[in-house]
Amino acid sequence: MSGRPQRIGQVNLAQDRRRAGRARPRHALPAARRDPSRYLPQEPDFANAATTLSYVEAGLGPGDDHHEARHILEQLGLTGDEDPARLSGGEARRAALARVLAPNPDILLLDEPTNHLDLTTIEWLEQELAGRRAALVMISHDRRFLANLSRSTIWLDRGQTRRIERSFASFEAWRDEVLAEEEREQHKLDRKIVAEEHWLRYGVTARRKRNVRRLGALHALREARRSYRGAAGSATLTAAAAERPGALIIEADRIAKSYDERPIVSDFSIRITREDRIGIVGPNGSGKTTLINLLTGALAPDAGSVRLGANLAMATLDQHRESLDPNETVAGAMTGGRGDTVMIGGQARHVVGYMKDFLFAPEQARTPLGVLSGGERGRLMLARALAKPSNVLVLDEPTNDLDLETLDVLEEMLGDYAGTVILISHDRDFLDRVVSGVIAPDGSGRWVEYAGGYSDMLAQRGADLTRGPAARPKGVREPTEPKAAAPPEPKPARRRLSFHEKHALETPAQDDGRVAGQNALAARPARRSRPLCPRPQGVRCNICGTGCRPDRADRSGRAMARARGAARGDRGRLRSALARAPSTRLRRSAATASPREIAPCRPW
Repeated sequence: MSGRPQRIGQVNLAQDRRRAGRARPRHALPAARRDPSRYLPQEPDFANAATTLSYVEAGLGPGDDHHEARHILEQLGLTGDEDPARLSGGEARRAALARVLAPNPDILLLDEPTNHLDLTTIEWLEQELAGRRAALVMISHDRRFLANLSRSTIWLDRGQTRRIERSFASFEAWRDEVLAEEEREQHKLDRKIVAEEHWLRYGVTARRKRNVRRLGALHALREARRSYRGAAGSATLTAAAAERPGALIIEADRIAKSYDERPIVSDFSIRITREDRIGIVGPNGSGKTTLINLLTGALAPDAGSVRLGANLAMATLDQHRESLDPNETVAGAMTGGRGDTVMIGGQARHVVGYMKDFLFAPEQARTPLGVLSGGERGRLMLARALAKPSNVLVLDEPTNDLDLETLDVLEEMLGDYAGTVILISHDRDFLDRVVSGVIAPDGSGRWVEYAGGYSDMLAQRGADLTRGPAARPKGVREPTEPKAAAPPEPKPARRRLSFHEKHALETPAQDDGRVAGQNALAARPARRSRPLCPRPQGVRCNICGTGCRPDRADRSGRAMARARGAARGDRGRLRSALARAPSTRLRRSAATASPREIAPCRPW
């Protein structure tokens, strides 16, 4: 056989094509390949898009279903007729999500997919991504979102990537172990350098090649120490404290607010006391900002009353980063344009030192705000809010664009804050770690307060924020009339410990085995009317090892009485009772004997 060799599979494939009459001519163009991946940017570009539907359809391939674009938009709460130029941050993010989800790609590259999304949309997105067979590559600071969807985690640390084949739920513990191991290695390196320098000063005896080699190793150790790049430091968040307020912070009584006959808040009452941690959750447009403005007195209610406590000093963090002047510098935004000092808790601090607490480099003091990233603008807003003396913190979306390390420091600061915290957040993990009560909407302007964090709220509510209360299972009848609650049974009074019992609990135990004997004696049943040996005649005793006489129990009866007296908790009486035992063997075995083996027997 001459010519170019061919594989058997190629020959058979060519023969099948010729037989079927489907052999493609050489000049025919290949079919357009479908792009298997889609990328979600942080800031989508809506140029040349008249509506959101046209923007989503522009991302479809030749063989994709155009009806899927409108279906995804409806699932995300959009109609498709919205003008992209007038979209809010959350609506723009939902339109961008619909553009990447509609083609149903094989690979999804998502860059901060939960930014500007409310809790209902985040939960829907989790369920949608979990049900797809596409591969997911996500960049996010939402810890709960990553823990629920990820299977492996890549950590970008100081220009290096580290991978762990576990979900994000195990990432923080693994990261702490890696950093602790690095710290131990650097400590060993420092100790080795000190030892080698000591040898260089006092241990060199002659010019030998091994000394030259050892000196070269010392230079290599010093170079490794100089080139080591430590982990980035964490932010130092401290809130300036104001005068201590009273016990009552805010009391709202049946307040109501509506816009254009649409009820936003209806018949809501709450009492917030000192050191409470209150979180407000709900979908976008449900009235969370309106409710927090009513509670703080920034907005007057249509009905009801709001009473504020005495000596309140509120510090507010606004969620809108647009309030920052893009031409203002970082130092000017922190000082308000008044010199180079910042007043923190009545003390003057240089602005550069205060900037370092929030991970700003000294070179960024003259940097315009327009070139800062989202996380840097978020830290700047936190720095301005925490610089004011306060005993009430009102935070609207404080976790937006913050990295994980800053989130951890913010949680610690809010946990140690001596005042009251009222916040709005869509970060479920942050709510579970910080707040002690959650206020959620229940439809038609009704708001309900739940004790605990976000997970506790879902457990009490029985449904998520998009549905009403959970439906009653089949076969369970709904009660027609409420029955009168039965009076609670009185709890039995708790017996107070005696003096001997308290003394036995507070005195440290000894290692001589007497405490074990005391515990065994205390477990003995009630005293019998006949203190004779319970063993029948002729049975060998477990203590003395001899036969027993049931009619001769005078000495054994006295020993049993002394042991019962010692079991009441008096350790001194226990020692005396054991010391007066009839035999040495009894003293050795009384500490470990069972209650029925305590009484000794008279031998024949």
